[in-house]
Parts: sequence; structure tokens; C-alpha cells
Amino acid sequence: MRRSILLAIILLSLSACAFKNPGAEAVLKPTRGNTAAGTMTFSQQGEGVLIKGHLTGLAPGAHGLNIHEIGDCAKAGGHFNPFGKRHGDLSRPDHHAGDLPMLVAGSDGTARFTALMDGISLEYGPGNILGRSIIVHARPDDFTTQPTGNSGPGVACGVIKAQ
Repeated sequence: MRRSILLAIILLSLSACAFKNPGAEAVLKPTRGNTAAGTMTFSQQGEGVLIKGHLTGLAPGAHGLNIHEIGDCAKAGGHFNPFGKRHGDLSRPDHHAGDLPMLVAGSDGTARFTALMDGISLEYGPGNILGRSIIVHARPDDFTTQPTGNSGPGVACGVIKAQ
């Protein structure tokens, strides 16, 4: 009996170790006075995270998109920056982990987003984005102004939660 219980515990432990993170999702809701809303999904892809999204209700054109430190849309904090980098251009290695490519809405206010991002993770470690917020900003990110890119207030926000 003890041997079978011990074996069951070992098998459960091994299956838990083999469990892969199924991904995460953020349901973005409009901030006060705005209409932007949508969903972003996150899946671990090797050393990076694949982010996909669909939003509606945006003003046409480019919008800054960032992962923020705190998973509370009322007080999201600064851009997620576990490695102490400056806000910056994604083509350079020195930028916040939470700096994301521009979100661009068409004339109908709809935007689709797909990006594979290094420096963030859904797994344990300093780059883990679970429980943090993702914010769509009113204006384009200039990728220069410190520390936020001068992209204005948020128009939609959601908390990144494991699925």
C-alpha cells in the first residue's frame, strides 16, 4: 500500500514538472471616456513570448503599446523594466522589456497585432509578465522620450492572466 502511494506521488510530481504553461490572456477594456477594447493572447515560444491581439474602437493610426509593472489598470506603474534599461527603439538591445511594437488601427478603428518578443516570459524569472498589465496608449510611441515614449494616456487596459 505504501509503495503504491509513493509511486502515485512520484508520478504526479513528474507529470507536474512536464506541464507546459498553456499561455495567458489579457482582456482589454476601455479606460474612462474611451471605446477601445479587445483581447491579447500570450504564448511561450522558446526564449520569447508570441503576442497576438485584436482590438476595436481605436482612433485610426498608430498607438503605443506597453506592458506595465503592475497588474492593476487604475495604477499600472511604469513600463515593465526588470533589467533596468532605458525606454527605446525595439531594433536595439537596450529597451524596456515592456516596450512593444506600435499598434496600428485602420480607418475602421480595428487593429490586429502579432509580435514575438524576447526579454519577456510566461515562466518563472525576472522577465515574467503574468499578473502585469498591458496598455494601449492614445498616441504613437516615439521610442525616445524617457521613460514613456510620449504616447499619452491609456485608452484600453487589461491584466495578463494565465489561462
